[in-house]
Amino acid sequence: MDHVLTLVVAAAVLAYAFWPRCRKQCAATKPPFWKTLPPSLQLKQDENMIDITNTTLARISLPYKFLFTGFLLVIGVGLMMAGAQIMLTHGQADGKPGVSINDIVYSYYGNRSGSKLESMLNGAMKAMAPDDVRFKLIQWARDEAPEAEWKSDIEPLIQKHCVSCHNAEATIPDFTKLSNVKQVAAVDQGASISTLTRVSHIHLFGISFIFLFVGWIFGMSEFDFRWKVILIATPFAFLLIDVMSWWLTKYYPVFAWFTMIGGFGYSVASTVMIFTSLIQMWLPKHLWWPKWAERAEG
Repeated sequence: MDHVLTLVVAAAVLAYAFWPRCRKQCAATKPPFWKTLPPSLQLKQDENMIDITNTTLARISLPYKFLFTGFLLVIGVGLMMAGAQIMLTHGQADGKPGVSINDIVYSYYGNRSGSKLESMLNGAMKAMAPDDVRFKLIQWARDEAPEAEWKSDIEPLIQKHCVSCHNAEATIPDFTKLSNVKQVAAVDQGASISTLTRVSHIHLFGISFIFLFVGWIFGMSEFDFRWKVILIATPFAFLLIDVMSWWLTKYYPVFAWFTMIGGFGYSVASTVMIFTSLIQMWLPKHLWWPKWAERAEG
């Protein structure tokens, strides 16, 4: 339902943006219905509407500058938060700070020499328990998580160090149940098919709309036409590479490189479009990059 609502809102925004163009075409054939109304009821033309066929960012009215600026700034902060979230989740998969190829392999292909429990205890959850406790839990997982040791040895440690977060009210696995603990103590096979499907459709639907509106705004900039088209298309291409690489890495770890390439590609293209749009909206032309100013004068 959320996706349907998003599509409806996006369609409404695009229809509003293209309305001046449609209005001109319709006027050549038939007068708009509101012009047939009495003068007291006729609608006046909004001079602040955007005609994207010939308007540039430097010439749009102030309300639209604030609208576009607010959107681009929020999206920019959102992209930085997404990067921070990746650093704090996937970036800890191998137990070392920073995102590496091993982090991506462990996240999607899995660390098949051990369990998810072991990976987490040596990575993001390392600070949650002392070394002796982590060693005991890891050894239990390596011994195939025997149920005979659960009540006497393992459950008290789980209750003390893990259940404050891993409980029935949380969205993460409930470690008060042995069955859930045994699942993460099994050999780490990486992301499941259901997880990949869920995350893939969220990214493809949500992020593509971000690139749509960023590209739409950037399309009104003074920029070399060939590079403008390349920059607008780049995020969509690299988003597909990024998402497809998750599925390929699930079975072939070498494709983890494509995850790095995809994320880097659409991040760079989006950054260039965002900064270019903000500069051309707010800075005087003599402070622009010389080639932009040349195009604006031409």
